Amino acid sequence: MAGEIPDFQAEVRTGTGKGAARQARREGYVPGIVYGGGQEPLSINVKYNELLNRLKKGRFLQTLFNLKVEGQEDVRVICRGVQRDVVKDLPTHVDFMRLRRTSRINLFIHVTFENHDQAPGLKRGGTLTVVRPEVELEVTAGDIPDHITVDLTGKQIGDVIHIQDIALPEGAVPTINRNFVIANISAPSGLRSSDNEEEAAEA
Repeated sequence: MAGEIPDFQAEVRTGTGKGAARQARREGYVPGIVYGGGQEPLSINVKYNELLNRLKKGRFLQTLFNLKVEGQEDVRVICRGVQRDVVKDLPTHVDFMRLRRTSRINLFIHVTFENHDQAPGLKRGGTLTVVRPEVELEVTAGDIPDHITVDLTGKQIGDVIHIQDIALPEGAVPTINRNFVIANISAPSGLRSSDNEEEAAEA
């Protein structure tokens, strides 16, 4: 199961239409809406600075949040759109979609590497080159993995690790339908130089 799902605070927005939205912006909020999940849409305000900080961290549209609104039950949501000012490129409206625990969503999952000391290639001075530190997976909202693990045991210089070499959590599938590279163990520069010299000599 995933690590702690980050909370996202919001307030119920009273009033509807452009007037209420403008009032929210004047007071330092960004208006938004929460929809889906078999419930009526809920108009909300989120603090401008908090939303901006989340956006700067990246992956905002791929992050699952625990939405906390006073007077409402906490609900898991994912952002489905951020409208921005065409001149200043700053957020002016945000849309969230409620998720059931059985909902399928695409999220970027962190890749961790273990057993470095059990990899002969690394012991010989090879370098672990990580091509994808995160992998986008389709997962179930109620069972999101915190990470996927690559076991480096027995890996030699020149070995390439593909997505199909990794045991993915149950129910998780890659969004890319090909056996893409996650990482490789490359030769140390000294060894590469000597190999090139040998090839040149043979030629």
